[in-house]
Amino acid sequence: MNTLSLNLPTAYISFGSNVGDRLVHINQALQYLSEADGILVTKVSSLYETEPVGYEEQDWFLNGVVAVETGLSPRQLLKVLQQIEKRIGRQQRKRWGPREMDLDLLIFDQRCINTPDLIVPHPEMHQRRFVLIPFAEIAPDTIHPILRQNIRTLLDDLPTEKDVQFFAPPPF
Repeated sequence: MNTLSLNLPTAYISFGSNVGDRLVHINQALQYLSEADGILVTKVSSLYETEPVGYEEQDWFLNGVVAVETGLSPRQLLKVLQQIEKRIGRQQRKRWGPREMDLDLLIFDQRCINTPDLIVPHPEMHQRRFVLIPFAEIAPDTIHPILRQNIRTLLDDLPTEKDVQFFAPPPF
């Protein structure tokens, strides 16, 4: 991980896996992300083991959040994330179902985007402990561009519904 800032827009991406060797998938995703043109990985959270949300009859996830600086547009970054998911072997299954790798663009700078194929900030992030806990670990003062509250406050205000347990320090 390179920590030399390029003063480019900052994006936050959640990652998760609950199919196969979750840790291998996460390490691969972070490696591919760090090797992608126009992307500089600046921070990676610890890993958290989390109960599934939505479709609950599946294995628990390993989740985390990564911060990047990027010269890519939000749509270009989304395309890179989708290519990484595919490269790791993500299969299309039911919504909220099992995933080899799931990469979601949470926040891109302070931009608000609402198109059929891209919504930023992520519309459900403020309701997900498995997102907010690792996000607060690496960037607690980041402001949600619509709710105008920082990540720490969003986490503190969220009721505990799903279990999120520390699993391991940052893998990358």
